Amino acid sequence: MQLKSFAHAFVLIAAGYQAVDAAPAAAGLKIGHHTTIIHGKMTTLGHHHKTKTGPTKTHAPVGPAPTSAPPPPANPSVPASCHLTKYSKSAVAAAVSSCSNIILDGLQVTGGETLDLSKLKAGANVLFRGTTTFEHANWQGPLVVVSGSDITVDGTGATLDGQGALYWDGKGSNGGVTKPKFFALHYATRAKVTNVRLLNSPVQAFSINGCTDCQIINPTHDNAAGDNAGGHNTDSMDIGASSNVIVSGAKFHSQDDCVAVNSGVGITFTGGSCIGGHGLSIGSVGKADSTAKNTVKNVVFADSTVANSQNGLRIKTIAGGTGSVSGITYRNIKLNNISNFGITIQQDYRNGGPTGKPTTGVPISGVLLENVSGDVTSGAAQVNVLCGSSTSCSGFAFKNVALTGGAPKENCSKFVSVCAAL
Repeated sequence: MQLKSFAHAFVLIAAGYQAVDAAPAAAGLKIGHHTTIIHGKMTTLGHHHKTKTGPTKTHAPVGPAPTSAPPPPANPSVPASCHLTKYSKSAVAAAVSSCSNIILDGLQVTGGETLDLSKLKAGANVLFRGTTTFEHANWQGPLVVVSGSDITVDGTGATLDGQGALYWDGKGSNGGVTKPKFFALHYATRAKVTNVRLLNSPVQAFSINGCTDCQIINPTHDNAAGDNAGGHNTDSMDIGASSNVIVSGAKFHSQDDCVAVNSGVGITFTGGSCIGGHGLSIGSVGKADSTAKNTVKNVVFADSTVANSQNGLRIKTIAGGTGSVSGITYRNIKLNNISNFGITIQQDYRNGGPTGKPTTGVPISGVLLENVSGDVTSGAAQVNVLCGSSTSCSGFAFKNVALTGGAPKENCSKFVSVCAAL
């Protein structure tokens, strides 16, 4: 009998099958024909910028932890050394080095320490159960790091609680107390992360960096409590230096970017829900120390919603930076109650906001917006385009873009080639 997943192995055990310590390989998913060679040490992602604070709103919560599959039986046939109910750095290290199947069951992680899953065995399976709590400490994090090849991480029914309220001061990563970033999936190949729920991140939540052929399925980032409590720079997901990554079924509520693709090739975000924050973003691009690190190519945002956000869809490049942005698609996107710009394309970004002086070092080309609809508030603009020249933004197509409310266009008349279809 073929075991379909780590949780499936538990179900078979409960039914009387002798399937012990099953470790099926995660199925990788390859899209496109792009190859990225990634070197370097693990670094956390996240851009640090101050942003305009919008009006106070009451939002519906992101929702409870996913319950699409039942939790495993109480006593799965996993060695005690691989089923951790109390945290210690040494116990986690021992499990990571020796176990193919690991259960992390209601751990309370010591403040200032990373739950380090960075050296998982090839094909390892990690299952979170209950609530994993991270004790308070003023440090940079990350609270969790995961890496390996052909690995699976399953958080069905579980919650990882970053206790963000103990850190929030309205300054995020730009000042105040030092705050840890949350969950880093770094330098992973053919990894599959399913139903991981992050609650109350101090700053940035999911960081996807240096990953190839990875899937992140049904991730949740619930930072609704930070809306009126000083949450800032709490990006739900930052993606960099990665290739062939699919994010599907996300439920994100943040005070910064819902998703920001800072570099990489072949990135897809589909079936997502974004509440609060700054929308579905490319960039900011151009802040790294080389043009190669500042390349974003072939990115698709599809079948998603953005509500109660400052921006809906945003492409932003750094003033004075170098790099390139190409092959960007926004398709079947619904916007609601956008308070700044429904669609914004800007080549003048710096930490803290736009400069109003765009540059041409990061050209933007091949951008398609198709079936984008929704509304912006009375003080907002439906579309804002601020490019360094008519050639640094090229190959734009707008098909069935229908926004209401606010001002129709801002700066758009200067760039007829970009905005002619609107």
